[in-house]
Amino acid sequence: MYDINGEVIASAVSNLDLHDISRAATTYGVRAFYVVTPLEDQRKLVERIVSHWTEGAGARYNPDRCEALRLIRVAVSLEAVQGEIARDNDGAPVTVVTDARAHERNISYDVLAEMIKGEAPYLLLFGTAWGLTKEFIDQADYVLSPIMGVNGYNHLSVRSAAAIVLDRLLGKEILSAQKEIG
Repeated sequence: MYDINGEVIASAVSNLDLHDISRAATTYGVRAFYVVTPLEDQRKLVERIVSHWTEGAGARYNPDRCEALRLIRVAVSLEAVQGEIARDNDGAPVTVVTDARAHERNISYDVLAEMIKGEAPYLLLFGTAWGLTKEFIDQADYVLSPIMGVNGYNHLSVRSAAAIVLDRLLGKEILSAQKEIG
């Protein structure tokens, strides 16, 4: 990740991101939500939070949250995630990165939504802080078109971006059903 000054960093994991992204991922039928960090203390923190909600008092208190947080997998690197997905799916995943900036290699939501209906596994990568590094983006198979607002401000939280992207790629249109009802 980049920090505000353009330096390469390992950003901290946010408890809110864990809860909100896992809930969005569950809503849209995602098979796993990987949290990747090279920092051992951050991996332990994620494991402790997940354990509380999937095995501890949190699991009994909120079964829906338990179900969502069961999607979380913790990894030390992208290579570890790709290896796990490849072993589980008889092939490496197609990697798609997100970025707040436009790229010449951008793929549209409509095109990607059709592609992911196939048999190949897809790994959708989100960054935190001030985004994924250029080198990381360059290694991906595809770069998803950025989410663009209306006024030039473009710094969404990763949990907001994840929810929007999942809805655009996997959500179902219900406007026609709403018109029939109302």
